Amino acid sequence: MTLTYDDLLATITDPGGREILDPATGDLVGRAPFRSVETLDEAITRAKAAQPAWAGRTDDQRKEMLLAAADAIDAAAEPLAELLSREQGKPLNGPNARFEVGACTNWLRATAETDLPDLTLIDDGETHAELHYRPLGVVGAIGPWNWPMMITVWQIAPALRMGNTTVVKPSEYTPLSVLALAHVLNTALPQDVLTVVAGDGELGARLAGHPDIAKLMFTGSTRTGQAIIKSSADTVKRLTLELGGNDAGIVLPDVDPKAIAQDLFWGAFINTGQTCAALKRLYVHTDVYDDVCSALTDVTSAMPMGRGLDENNVLGPLQNKAQYDIVSRLVDAARDSGARILTGGDPDSEGPGYFYPATLVADIDSDNPLVVEEQFGPALPIIRVESIDEAVELANALDVGLGSSVWSADADAARAVAARIQAGTVWINSHGGVHPMIPFGGVKMSGYGLEFGVEGLKSVSAPQVING
Repeated sequence: MTLTYDDLLATITDPGGREILDPATGDLVGRAPFRSVETLDEAITRAKAAQPAWAGRTDDQRKEMLLAAADAIDAAAEPLAELLSREQGKPLNGPNARFEVGACTNWLRATAETDLPDLTLIDDGETHAELHYRPLGVVGAIGPWNWPMMITVWQIAPALRMGNTTVVKPSEYTPLSVLALAHVLNTALPQDVLTVVAGDGELGARLAGHPDIAKLMFTGSTRTGQAIIKSSADTVKRLTLELGGNDAGIVLPDVDPKAIAQDLFWGAFINTGQTCAALKRLYVHTDVYDDVCSALTDVTSAMPMGRGLDENNVLGPLQNKAQYDIVSRLVDAARDSGARILTGGDPDSEGPGYFYPATLVADIDSDNPLVVEEQFGPALPIIRVESIDEAVELANALDVGLGSSVWSADADAARAVAARIQAGTVWINSHGGVHPMIPFGGVKMSGYGLEFGVEGLKSVSAPQVING
């Protein structure tokens, strides 16, 4: 039987729950069952009780169940994408809702097929030592509202793969998407191996401090990450923190502006700019500055924005009013400072929804708030630089370092610049692309710990050396 959108929504909503509204229209999407701290504690207790049996399954059995869970998502892909579009706002097409649901299955399959074998460290006839990776127990996950389904899978797939059970607290802005995802996944998983408990921020604080949560994975703001570190201290909890980005891009003078304009656009405006590792400040060498601005303006002004369920749109609204206000404030401040608005910057205040047009801001000072604060929306400042040394200095000047990019016709020159940038990932002639086998994580105030691939499996495991 095919799962319909209405069927999916009916399984996760609560008539007395919190109203969740469509950020494009203001219409009711559904009512989320917001739970108490006591309910969360009960879920952790059940997850702890279920963990030994889950860990006791063979590695091949856990792989098979993750692959079955991926198949279940594929079978429910369209209703999941529709719910995601309605709740988060992102369009169905482009690198958006259908793309995100597809990424969930890709990550599940890649994680299931990644091995972390035991390692013989030394065996010289006198000493024999082996390194093994054991389950931690119960892994907690706190996800964001920008990519709620995909990032939840990033968190839970490796944890489940390594024999942990998981308890997820989704963002209060997008709980329905994660509840629906878990409902589908749980058709292929044993009971209490994966539990989602929706609620307010107090649930996140409880996860961070709960003594039975062995590891916490968090994606979100640096400020919340700092609070999690403090809350986790008493239990010496392991953490993976993927925090704020404000990623820099550097354009060298040898580029063909028209050739890179489309990739620059998507680097900055994927998910309407609501991505931690999106391009958020662009430093362009003066020799190509005007041409880059012109080419990027042509691409940006042609991209359709509107309600996500319209198949023609590739940009949607900001997910919530608070984020809309941040973007509006920063663009207005840039305009007031004398910066030049190339396109956008003029939202329609009369229409419904949190739509802010894709905005390019040129001739802006490097210390302008739009540059130094993470706007997390569809507004890109373009800063003129006189030299590559100046660009590198400005890129490294902030206290964040999630991702960055270098744009050049000369790959060797680009790599030489990349090596000087303080960021967890530096892309060459692209920005923000991730792969399930390539480790991903930040430096400085952008957090610590690695996700994806073998390193991601290690991060949700306890290394044990057997010596003798």
